[in-house]
Amino acid sequence: MSTDDEARPAARLTVLSGPSGAGRGSVVELVRARFPSVWRPVPATTRPPCRGEVPGVDRLFVDSAAFDRMIAADALLEWSRTGPYRRGVPRAGIRDRLAEGRPVLLPLDLPGALAVRAAAPGVLMVLLAPPSYRPDPAVAGAFAHAVRHDRAERAADELVGLLGYSFLAPAQPRPSG
Repeated sequence: MSTDDEARPAARLTVLSGPSGAGRGSVVELVRARFPSVWRPVPATTRPPCRGEVPGVDRLFVDSAAFDRMIAADALLEWSRTGPYRRGVPRAGIRDRLAEGRPVLLPLDLPGALAVRAAAPGVLMVLLAPPSYRPDPAVAGAFAHAVRHDRAERAADELVGLLGYSFLAPAQPRPSG
């Protein structure tokens, strides 16, 4: 006899990556609009907020010393430097959401995605590719799936199809009676 919990796969971390300008953010927002239980991690950064960015929603704005402490504590799943600033993805929020049974969808550039793959071998890697993009075979081989991004709605539909099982709400106990 099987219970719903045994039949339902666990929520997982999925990385959506692609070249600069591939539209990762717009596709993730379309997926989240359909499935509010999908969580997008909030990256930490040492740069100042841009106009319109909401601290704690768009980014976690921290100073260099706080970022150094995060690195030293292995609190970042991945991080990188762009010019004088650093950005990274805190591990804690990801662990917490997955433990709650919520799927996590992490949009990253290609180097960030490959760093996450090395740090979290069970991650599902999805490449978001504009129609004219021809990835290097070594890069393409790192991804389990490729989603062509010719239209944001179509790409989001395909991503939802790939990940649909993860978007189920956590199983609820059956009433006894």
